[in-house]
Formats: sequence, structure tokens, C-alpha cells
Amino acid sequence: MVRALRILRAFSDARAEWSLAELSRELGLSKPTAFRLLGALEEAELLARTEPAGGFRLGPGAIELGARAQRANPILSAARPELEALTRETGETSSVEILAGATTFILDEVQGGHVIGSSPGMGTRWPAHATSTGKVLLAAAQEEEPGLARRLARDAGGRLPRVTPATIRSGARLAAELARVGRQGYATAINELEEGYVALGAPVRRHDGRVVAAISLAGPAGRFTPSHIPRLLRPLREAATRISRRLGWADQPGPRARSSA
Repeated sequence: MVRALRILRAFSDARAEWSLAELSRELGLSKPTAFRLLGALEEAELLARTEPAGGFRLGPGAIELGARAQRANPILSAARPELEALTRETGETSSVEILAGATTFILDEVQGGHVIGSSPGMGTRWPAHATSTGKVLLAAAQEEEPGLARRLARDAGGRLPRVTPATIRSGARLAAELARVGRQGYATAINELEEGYVALGAPVRRHDGRVVAAISLAGPAGRFTPSHIPRLLRPLREAATRISRRLGWADQPGPRARSSA
């Protein structure tokens, strides 16, 4: 079962098709074992052959499961109309993301109307410490685990992964950044995930106030200028509040909310 799941997880936007030989090498499986597992996944319609002697792609069964997972997720149904409205208002790409270990996972995304914008990323994972949404989610998690930032750095071998020259790599620097994000209620990631790329993030809370997701607006630094960022933060934070209310958050004064992580 574990090996079959590893095969399914090998398929991504960057690599939508694999051959038997390639998967065997990538996952360290013998060809007979890989062939048996691929056959079982194909029979379950989780994989499909591109041609009789060709490679494999995700099949209709996997697509159906993905659609069911989306429909069953209350964050998606609460966020989608607000993301659409936010992108209409700002013209920029919006997304809703959750924390998955040390990464953020894009649940849904609405592309902006500009010619120069961000690439489609639904289903993509990014290093949480290099993203605005990741900082929002880690800031909430750090309230329950004060040593979180330093632990993430230790787990990464002492320094957080470098994505660009601007990426925060020190556990101490990340801890200070997350404390600042917690105080101000939003996060920015300027040139930290990609040079020339800016993202803004705001928290989404469920009924008990716990942060369960974050939404973002993102685009090129030429449009996300220091003078324009405050004008984008206002609709972003308002959209996050409306999504939270859809999830049952009463928006009442009280103790600082905790994270679901």
C-alpha cells in the first residue's frame, strides 16, 4: 500500500507522465515490483496508460477522488466565491492554502487578468518559510510551539532551504518574522520565493478561532510596490474575514487564536 501511494505521489504538474523504467529508478523499486503495482493501480483506474506500450498518467479514478476531496473540503467551498470576488476587485491572482508539514499546499487559485502574473499552481507545494501564506500559518502554529522556527531549521540541517537570496534561512530570523506576522495579522513575502515576485497573506479561521488556512494575493514586484501593497492588503484581509465567517468564526474579541497545525 505504501509503495503504491509513493507511485501516485510521484505524479505532479511538473511530471505528469512516467514510464515503468523511470518510476523504478526514481522510487528505488525493482521493475517486477513496479510493474505489479502499476498494473494494480491501472486496474483501479487510478492510473492510465498513455498508449499500449507507453507511459502512465493519473487515471479517471484519481481525478474522481480529487474532485470528491475538493467537494468535501469546507474551506474550498467557503473560499472560492471570495477568491473570485477578490481577483475581480484587484485584478491579481488569489489563492487559498493550508500547511502541510514544512510546506504550504495550494487548495484553490483564481488567476488574475494581467498578461504578466503568476503561473497556475493549484495542488502545488512551496516551502512555508518562503511564502506569505506559510508565514501566516507558521505564525499561528508558533503560538502553540514557541520553538517551532528553530526546530524547522534544525530539521533542515541547521539552515532553512534557500529559494532565493532573500529567503529567510535562520531559525532565529524566522522566529522574529513569525512574531511580527502574528502581531500585525498579515504576512508579506518579497522576492523570497522568486526574485521579482511578491505575495501577501492573511489568516482564515474556523468557528473556534483556530487558523486553518491562509489566502494570498500575488504578482510581480512592479505592481506590488510599497505604495500599492497597503491598498491590496485591505481587500485581502476583508476577504479572509468573510471566509472565516463562512466557516463559523464569530469575530469576537478574545484571546489570540491558535493554529490547527
